[in-house]
Amino acid sequence: MTYEQIIPRARIGFIIPSSNRMVEPQVQRWMPAGVIPHFTRIGMTNRHKAPLDQLLPRILEATSLLADSKCDAIILQCTGTSMSGGVDMEKHVIAEMSKTCGRPTASAASSLTAAFEALSARRLVFLSETKQAGHDKKIAYLKESGYELVGDKAVGLASSDEYCVTPPQRWFDEAMALRNDKADAYFISCANIHAIDVIARLEAALQRPVVTTNQAAIWRSLRAAGLSDDVPGLGALMKLPAHV
Repeated sequence: MTYEQIIPRARIGFIIPSSNRMVEPQVQRWMPAGVIPHFTRIGMTNRHKAPLDQLLPRILEATSLLADSKCDAIILQCTGTSMSGGVDMEKHVIAEMSKTCGRPTASAASSLTAAFEALSARRLVFLSETKQAGHDKKIAYLKESGYELVGDKAVGLASSDEYCVTPPQRWFDEAMALRNDKADAYFISCANIHAIDVIARLEAALQRPVVTTNQAAIWRSLRAAGLSDDVPGLGALMKLPAHV
């Protein structure tokens, strides 16, 4: 008897903060059939928070572990962490990850900038989950990357515990309150929130692309793995190729 092997279309690895509770369920829910996500947690937020260069050994160890699972692409999936050292440090981290695993790698930050490039979006409305200090650090990264903010708000949630229980409607209402027809796209930041659930509704209401952290990582990882799937419900971005 001949047995047919079970071979997935792709395996995607995600390095996530130990405090994160949204990446795993959202990626498992939205990934196309036949694409298998794998996850490794490391300390990088809250009590584990450190400068990005100091986190690099942990990140590379996690990258190596995911490479053992033969992942076709590996993503460092934390917006604040990946933006925290600025553009050059973020590029250095991705390069070191690639050296470690020999596969395409990205971060939340580079997935987002790749998404904005694909959408030809330079003027953004920017919402983040955090208080003003964390919000300002993300603004610094976005401005260093060449983006103009035509509206922004730090929603000011207290902690990871609050991020992951805030309902999707909050993100819909916050984005609608910042409506600005000068924007090329709307960016809702954080890998630990429910904003992915209102992308389609927001795009219909705002008539602009909407980008969220986990949506951008799903898109970027699929394109890095050579897949062109359009995932219904995840907006205009999913119809586009990426420069990988």
